[in-house]
Amino acid sequence: MRSLVILSLALLLGFSGTAQVKLTPQQDRWTIQPDGSINWKLDKRLPHTDHIEMSGEKVSMWVEYGVDSAGRSNISRTIVFPTFRMLPDATRSHISYSFTDNDLPRFYINNRLLKTNLAKSGKSGDLSYTITDISQKGVMTVNAEPGTPVLAKIQRKFYPSVNQPMALEKFTFTNVTDKDVSFAMEYLRKEIRTDSLRSKNKQHSIITGTIGAGSKVVAPGKSVTFTVYYLATDNPTEKLNIDADAEEAARMKRVTGLMDRLQLVTPDKVLNTTFDFAKIRATESIYKTKGGYLHGPGGLSYYAAIWANDQAEYVNPFFAFLGDEVGNQSAMNAYRWFAKYMNADYKPIPSSIVAEGDAVWKGAGDRGDQAMIAYGASRYALTYGNIDSAKVLWPLIEWCLEYSHRKLNAEGVANSDSDELENRFPAGKANLSTNSLYYDALRSAALLGKLLGKPKSQTDTYTKQADELRANMEKYFGANVEGFDTYKYYETNTTLRAWICLPLTVGIYDRKKGTIDALFSPRLWTADGLATEAGKITFWDRSTLYALRGVFAAGETEKAMDFLKYYSQRRLLGEHVPYAVEAYPEGNQRHLAAESGLYCRIYTEGLFGMRPTGFNTFDCTPRLPKDWNQMALNKINAFGSQFDLLVERATGNKLKISIAQAGKQTKTYVINEGATCKITL
Repeated sequence: MRSLVILSLALLLGFSGTAQVKLTPQQDRWTIQPDGSINWKLDKRLPHTDHIEMSGEKVSMWVEYGVDSAGRSNISRTIVFPTFRMLPDATRSHISYSFTDNDLPRFYINNRLLKTNLAKSGKSGDLSYTITDISQKGVMTVNAEPGTPVLAKIQRKFYPSVNQPMALEKFTFTNVTDKDVSFAMEYLRKEIRTDSLRSKNKQHSIITGTIGAGSKVVAPGKSVTFTVYYLATDNPTEKLNIDADAEEAARMKRVTGLMDRLQLVTPDKVLNTTFDFAKIRATESIYKTKGGYLHGPGGLSYYAAIWANDQAEYVNPFFAFLGDEVGNQSAMNAYRWFAKYMNADYKPIPSSIVAEGDAVWKGAGDRGDQAMIAYGASRYALTYGNIDSAKVLWPLIEWCLEYSHRKLNAEGVANSDSDELENRFPAGKANLSTNSLYYDALRSAALLGKLLGKPKSQTDTYTKQADELRANMEKYFGANVEGFDTYKYYETNTTLRAWICLPLTVGIYDRKKGTIDALFSPRLWTADGLATEAGKITFWDRSTLYALRGVFAAGETEKAMDFLKYYSQRRLLGEHVPYAVEAYPEGNQRHLAAESGLYCRIYTEGLFGMRPTGFNTFDCTPRLPKDWNQMALNKINAFGSQFDLLVERATGNKLKISIAQAGKQTKTYVINEGATCKITL
């Protein structure tokens, strides 16, 4: 979509072991609106293109939109149907089809053809409309105004159905004249049938059609709406009963419901709004498969499937704070699916289970997947606060920890074939990522095992193994790399890597100064966050999101806040909006969903410093920025309760923490800045 902006040559030439990137102010393309949406009002900064993905339980709608230098608009939509699949079973065996504006039915105003992609009036008296602005907030809204003659305004809305294999596009025409105006949409019904020999279960049909086709006379100031739908079905002769308004209302109800949960309240509107949008993307991408609800990354490639990193490690611990029923069902289902592959020989669990559970992918070998699963499942179980769910997850956690223990090498750190980047970059025989996750999983499992009444010898063993692993990690990975006292990512690594941030996220601060200096140095920090490896243009947002969380956890609040504000503004209001992305150059900066969960975890685990310690207890180490008087997370749904968490400045070098639960007296705690408060609900 756009090339990576490399730091200036002068800054690079001025690099030293303590140099920190100077953040350059960004020019926003979008603005935040009073209703919480973001809006792009077109100006002379053209051409510009972008894309966004919107998902429901049975569909994903990927819309690419843009305006060229002449003002001509172009919109393309790709509709993915995760549970309508082809053979053979594979990660990408779902069906998907793309549609351009040329595939739409024709529209007429006063019997003149409307050309929606023209900036100026076309030939033969065709009418043109110019896009004036675009808004995003769960529904993509495109507003246009007429050329000559001025007859109407047009609004287009794009959104997925909440629970049907269908996406919709609504056209609303408003008569802006003082006379009646006629509007017409041609009838359209087009059916595509998949190859019956390759179709899974039965032949699938993809139908594009219209609702409300025909001609209607509209009085001055009044409006008329036409709708185009895109759906998949295995029963094409079945009578359709589509209510576009009800579908839109259901979509907005779902979005509003997510906004109402886990509310971030800070003095910074950009952070609050980016957090709200992250909740949408992280949670909408949950598909109702034959095996139940499953979170999927999306991005036109990854549906009705789970990964040990995206789901087990990244997004499921976020769902434990959000309290969304569908999110929690998807988390438990993901762990149940992985648990099916436990075995007595301790062969690795597949990295990914795909095609609604009918196939697996393990093309990169053991990526440290067992450490990912144990880390995520143990944190999820503690945070969710439900003993019955924890009992279900315990055998999986226990098995993954034993697997990882059996992978310890002679130096006492765990080997793995690769890491979550799947050999895109070298990871050696043992890497820092796998070992950091394994360490944290041991810590959480020791706490969880006690709550479940497991033998003291077992939980003590986990604690001892964690202590030994931490010491061995320091010996094996601790190093001076490019002038920074930080970590080498693997045994022979000599260049800085983004994943040196991981120890900070699991409470290992022994090398925090050198690590933080390295992360925010010109060697690693780019205009789009952390480079995967120093000197390379490749970036993956997941490492930036982990790093920001870790730097907050390590107590470098002001430094972390500067970079968090920069990153959030870029992702919400810049050139590619409104969510965290996967990577560049791979994948065209797809808005994969689990990364948005990682964005939210910057706040829950970083800024507010929440570390689960029991089913109704957690440690809280808040990091209140110096120019804020207070910050809050409201309607947290975790530890078996719903509660509000407020952090305020108190007298002296103190912070006041308030925990409010409905029907209970508010609990208050006063701590020194940087101290940890142990909270019981």
